[in-house]
Amino acid sequence: MKLILLAALVVSCLSAPVPLVIWHGMGDTCCNPISMGSIKRMVEKNVNGIYVKSLRIGNNVAEDFLNSYFKNVNKQIIEACAMISEDSKLSGGFNAIGFSQGGQFLRALVQRCPNVTMFNLISVGGQHQGVYGFPRCLGENETVCNVVRDMLNIGAYDKVVQYELVQAEFWQDPLNEDEYRKKCIFLPDINQENTQNEDYKQNLMKLHNFVMVKFLEDTMVQPRESEVRQGPTSMASSTCIFQHHSIHNHFYDEFYCVILITYFTHLKSRPMLALHYSYPQAVALLGVQPYSYHIG
Repeated sequence: MKLILLAALVVSCLSAPVPLVIWHGMGDTCCNPISMGSIKRMVEKNVNGIYVKSLRIGNNVAEDFLNSYFKNVNKQIIEACAMISEDSKLSGGFNAIGFSQGGQFLRALVQRCPNVTMFNLISVGGQHQGVYGFPRCLGENETVCNVVRDMLNIGAYDKVVQYELVQAEFWQDPLNEDEYRKKCIFLPDINQENTQNEDYKQNLMKLHNFVMVKFLEDTMVQPRESEVRQGPTSMASSTCIFQHHSIHNHFYDEFYCVILITYFTHLKSRPMLALHYSYPQAVALLGVQPYSYHIG
């Protein structure tokens, strides 16, 4: 099993490849050498001339880590929007990959930040319909996760918890739908569960492709079905779903190659190929040899 590396999905045939923006998940950072940092280096090494921006929310890596738990998501979206808008290298448009909660954050960015141009979005294990359950964390994240769990136990829809805890802002309690819609300050808005925002819909439909990756053996995201669902009126013009038998953000190289070769090695203006192709068919169709990059 390899850590997912979807970053090379945006390989371009042009001399100046389409830039790539990536947004990490909970408990990670923009520049972690064994996750986002490795992805960034790999893409830069193997896609000549590509510009990769790994979003850092905060003034340093330590803040970025803590903000993945404790910075209001709506403020994060505003910060990311400004960061991208002010980057001249992204002014002509870019592709994006969001890992775990970074997936729904980038979707919110598309909906709320119309002055940036995102061509394609890949959500890797994102929670577009929210979560109802908090995973057990290991290693250095365990202490922070215990604090998060204690805050959720106080009450996910408590006003203070909502404004201070990231995961509460996409916590969807199926036993308290009314309270969720009234008091949750992030997810009901981007899923348009209270009011219909035509701008959100139109902005999302400007995406050429929106790909959601679901991990069928995921024990991190509860429920895992959230990885491939959205609100009913917030669909992109071309929404595609991949499912794979693996745990959160992991899969075998072959599956990676299918996505890499079949779907995102095309120019930004071309649509995806149909989803029914198998791996060998995709390779034969495109006339290329399979290859992939991964980290352990």
